[in-house]
Order: sequence, then C-alpha cells, then structure tokens
Amino acid sequence: MVGLVLSLGSGLPIGKEGPFVHIAAVVATLLSKLTASCNEGIYANETRYTEMLSSACAVAIACTFSAPIGGVLYAIEATSVFFKVSNYWRAFFAACCSAITFRFILVFVEDDHVHVTAYYQTNFRSDSFFPEEIPYFTLLGLFLFPLTIAMIVGSLTFPLGFGRIIAGALKQRQWLGDFFNECSWQKTTGALSRGMVCDQKVLEHWTGGPEGGDISIFLSLTCFIITFFILAQVCYTLPVPAGIFLPVFVIGAAMGRLFGETIAYCHPEGIKGVEHTQIYPGIYAIVGAAAFTGSVTHTVSVAVIVFELTGQLTYMLPVLTAVLVANAIGTYLQPSIYDSAIKVKRLPYLPRIPPSRSSAHRVKAEQIMVIDVKFFTIKTTYRELRNILANSPKLRSFPIVTDNGKFDYKEQSNIK
Repeated sequence: MVGLVLSLGSGLPIGKEGPFVHIAAVVATLLSKLTASCNEGIYANETRYTEMLSSACAVAIACTFSAPIGGVLYAIEATSVFFKVSNYWRAFFAACCSAITFRFILVFVEDDHVHVTAYYQTNFRSDSFFPEEIPYFTLLGLFLFPLTIAMIVGSLTFPLGFGRIIAGALKQRQWLGDFFNECSWQKTTGALSRGMVCDQKVLEHWTGGPEGGDISIFLSLTCFIITFFILAQVCYTLPVPAGIFLPVFVIGAAMGRLFGETIAYCHPEGIKGVEHTQIYPGIYAIVGAAAFTGSVTHTVSVAVIVFELTGQLTYMLPVLTAVLVANAIGTYLQPSIYDSAIKVKRLPYLPRIPPSRSSAHRVKAEQIMVIDVKFFTIKTTYRELRNILANSPKLRSFPIVTDNGKFDYKEQSNIK
C-alpha cells in the first residue's frame, strides 16, 4: 500500500486496479484463513479460497472506478477459468458494499464530490449521434488493433526501468475529463452555432492559448498519444505497484478524441447540416477508451464500466459495436495482456483456446487426461490408504469412488 501511494503520487502514467486486486486478494486470503481457524466446517475447504479471490477481484475493480456491476462482470471475464455462477451474488454484494464505502469516503475527502454521482459524469443529448456515424465508430474499433498488439508486446518486452519519467501538468483523471467533455475543441460552424466550443481553460491547456493558441489540437493529441504510449509501457514494467487498465483507458480516450475531432473537422456543419445534431468528439473519446481497453484486456464488460463511469446510456450502441469489433480482432491475434504476462512468467494456468487454433477443438479428453489416477473406494483398507498417502505427498486431494458410480473428493490433510 505504501508503494502504491508513492507510485501514484509521483505522477507516473500507471493505474491502480492491479495493486488493488493484489491487496483485495491478500485480505480475502487472510479472512479465509481466519474463518477456517475459527470454524473448521466448509471454510476449511481450500476451494473456498478461489471463490473469495474472485469476489476480491470484483471488489478491487469496484473500488477503482466505483462501478460495482462492471466490476463483477470484469471479474467474471478475467477469472472465467475459476469463476462459479453461484459466486455471482457474493461478488456483487461485496462489490456494492465496497463501491458505496468508496463513494462516501470520497465525499468527505474532496469538496467537489458533495453528491454521489457518476465518476466522470457526462451530459450528452439523447440524440447526440446519427446512425450514419456507426461506421465511424466501427472503424475506430477496427483501427485500434495494431496498437493493441504493440501495447501488449511493448509492455512485456521493454527493458525494466529504462528512461526517465516526467509527470504531466494534469492528472489522468483531469485528462479523461477533458477527453470526455461534450464540447468541441475546434471552432467549426456547427460548434459555434450550437455553443459547443470548450471553455478557455481546456483550450489553453491543449492549444497553448485561451482563444486557441499556436499549437494545433491534432498535433497536441498526437504528441500526447505517442508520449503517453511509451511512458505507460516503461512504467508498467518498472518494479513498482502499477496497473495497466487506467493507462490503456486514457490512451484509448485520447485516440478516440483525436478521431472525433478529425471527423468534426471533415464535417464542420455536422453530418446532416447545421440545423441538425452536431458531431460530439467526446463520444468518440468514450468509444475509443472502451474499445482500446477491451481489446487489450479481452473483456466486453469494459462497456458496462464506461456506462457506470459516465452515468449515461446514450452511446450504448456505438460503445458496444466498437468494443465487440476491437475485442474480436484482438482475441484472434493475441492473448490478453494478463494471459501474456502469465505466459512470460511461466505460471500455471488453464489457457483459453484462441479462435485461430481450430484444431484444438478436436482434441479429446482421453488424449490429455491422466490415466493413472490415485483414488479411494469404500473398500479401501487402511494399509492401502496409508501407502497411497505416503507415495503421493504432492497430491492435495483424492477422489473417493463409491459402488454406485458416484464420487467425492477429500483433501489429504482431512484424510490424515
């Protein structure tokens, strides 16, 4: 926790969801052991630890973004190999409690959060986009997959601790606020007619002047994306508590904002003219953040997290379209960044079968299963049981087969 506080306070482009998951997992493990020491019933079963860890993952994501629903869904996707459907309501209850506690603490800590609202509240109109813009949203999710692969590979192969990190003028939260803003950074005809031009503070930060300085917004956004992209890879590989979710989210929002401002520049009067709804670059920023994060982590629940963060469902169709397209392409080409890290560290896990490996679906269980299984029956003698335990010290559990074809399993500690 001390390392996380120092890392976040340094201004490094890192996230906090990873350390939060580790902290929640440690707390869940300690609670499981404490409960097992007090009650040797069902809590002594080590399979309960996995359920507790799944709930801990949901709690960590809920505390990071104050999004309990998205946190639970994200935990299901991230721990799909171990997640049990019966654990859904437990994870949801724990995530709701953590999100409520987090928001109430935030009200007392920060003066501008006197009301419990969405973390990045947006106020887009209900008719803020036309169906003609759906291809643009789809292209946004399509164009992000090369950067997705580069982000994953670069994060895992970049030399540890290489380069010096310089903190930016704003925090990541303030960057996201500017990217998600419903105003326009350009003084197009449609933006001027609808009063959609951003205030002087936003323009001064991104253009160098209150009325639009000498720096082009396209140049500033491009430089921001390249710089933040490189720094995020360096910081993620440093031996400090860091997460990758939030930096990827910020990069996707910046790319979406750049794409949206480009569309607004190409259509200065909107898709259908000045008298109709204009183009909102902030929606493209939201779509880009969700699509890029979903493609890197291989999760669709990022869309739900975005809805909870912004407090709006107006852009549900664009977000889901871009997330599905980006996720499908990223899944076909490369494992998620979490699975890639597990493979690099050679940790034991049950990998997912990628869509590109169709031959794996024809493999039968008898080709990979262990035939010489150590098991007990109701007719097993004490000597046989003792010999099996002595010859298999590394096995943690054994199946117990009955005459009726039914079976159960017991841990070695309980058998002894």
